[in-house]
Amino acid sequence: MGLKDDIERFREVGEERREDLKEFIQYGELGRSGPDEVRIPIKIVDLPNFEYDRLDQGGVGQGDAEVGDPVGQPQPQPGEGEEGEAGEEGGEHEYYEMDPEEFAQELDEELGLDLEPKGKRVIEEKEGPFTDITRTGPDSTLDFERMFKEGLKRKLAMDFDENFLTEVLKIEGWGPQTAYEWARGQSIPVSKAWLVDRYNEIPDDEKTTWESIEEVEENVERETTYQKIRREGIKHVPFRREDERYRHPEIIEEREKNVVVVNIRDVSGSMREKKRELVERVFTPLDWYLTGKYDNAEFVYIAHDAEAWEVDREEFFGIRSGGGTKISSAYELAALLLEEYPWSEWNRYVFAAGDSENSSNDTEERVIPMMESIDANLHAYVETQPTGTAINATHAEEVESHFAGSDNVAVAYVSSPEDVTDAIYTILSTEGDSDE
Repeated sequence: MGLKDDIERFREVGEERREDLKEFIQYGELGRSGPDEVRIPIKIVDLPNFEYDRLDQGGVGQGDAEVGDPVGQPQPQPGEGEEGEAGEEGGEHEYYEMDPEEFAQELDEELGLDLEPKGKRVIEEKEGPFTDITRTGPDSTLDFERMFKEGLKRKLAMDFDENFLTEVLKIEGWGPQTAYEWARGQSIPVSKAWLVDRYNEIPDDEKTTWESIEEVEENVERETTYQKIRREGIKHVPFRREDERYRHPEIIEEREKNVVVVNIRDVSGSMREKKRELVERVFTPLDWYLTGKYDNAEFVYIAHDAEAWEVDREEFFGIRSGGGTKISSAYELAALLLEEYPWSEWNRYVFAAGDSENSSNDTEERVIPMMESIDANLHAYVETQPTGTAINATHAEEVESHFAGSDNVAVAYVSSPEDVTDAIYTILSTEGDSDE
C-alpha cells in the first residue's frame, strides 16, 4: 500500500470519526464522558499482526499428538473453555478520547461552524512589532528609510533644470523679474534670489542671445528631474528635523476568553424521562463545545418548576420534581447569579430547555423582558416534546416570534435524538452570526 493510499485511508478514518461523533451526540451514552474528557465510541480498524502458531512447536517430525487426533486443528490449552461453554465476561467497547478543545474543532468541521471566542478582560499587555511611529525616541529606533523618503520627495519637489532657466535669463529684455514671473506660472520652484545671482554671472554680450521664450523652448532641450538623477545620481538629500520619525513597538492586549454558561431546565411534573434525556443530549455537547472554545469556562445550573434553585451538574440532569411551571423564576435567579460574572469581563450564554409549557402570560410579561435585560452573547431555548407539541406548550413559539431576526436569541425544537445535531447547529450558528 503506497503513501497515496495511506493518506486516503486517514481521510476515510477522519470522516468515520466525525460520523461516530454525530451518532454519539444523537444516541450515545453521554454519562461515560467527564467535564474535561469526551469519550467517543468508534469503529476500531485492527491492523494485522504476527502471532505464534500453536501447531508449530517443534522441528520436522516433532510433536506430542496422539494417534487418531484430528490433523490441522489446535489442541485446547489450559484455561480455555470447552466447546459449547459461554463466556462470562463482557467485551469492552473501544473509545476515542479527546479533550473539549479537540471536540470543538471536530464539531466545527462537522457542522461548518466558525465561532470565534471573544476576549473580554485584559490580562496582559506586551510589545508587538515596531509599527507605531512617534516624533521622538532613541537614535536606535530612528526610521531612516522613512526619513530618506521624505527628504527625497522634498528634493524632487524643489529641483529644477538650472541650465534651462539660465537660458531663459538670456532672453532680450527679460531679466530676473520677468523670468521669475514666468517660472511661477510654470510651477518651477526657483527663488528670485537664485535668478538674480545667476543673471549677474552671465556675460553682458550673452544677455540678448534669444528673442523670445518660444525660441528658447525650440532650441534648448529641457531635462526632467528623473533624467538628471539618472545621469548624475543623488549627491545630496535635504533632511529636516520634521522628517525624523522613531519606531515604537505596538502594544498588544492579551485578553482572557472567559465564558459562563447558565443552563436552565424545567423539572416540573410534565418533564418526563424522555424529555429530560433530550435536554441532556443538547446541553452536554454545548458544554463541551464552549469548554473547548474558551480559556476559562464556568457553568451554572438552575432547575425550576414554579420556583427556581441552583443545583450541581449531576442533579441538573437527573432531578425530578413536580407541580406547575414558571419559567421567569429561573431567569430571575440567573440574573442574580450573573452579577458575579460582569458582562464587561465575561462572555455569557443562557441556555434554557423544557417542554414549552408555562404559566399564563409568564412568557410575554416576565420571561421576554428579562431575556432582553440580561446581557449575553446568546440566549437559547430548546423545546423538548417527544410526542409532539402540547396544546398549552407555547413558550418556544412566543419567544421565537418576539425575537424573530435577532442575532443573539435562538429557538430549537427537539422531538427525538435525530433532531439534536440540528438543534446544536441552530444554536451555535446563531451566535456565530452575531457581531457582539
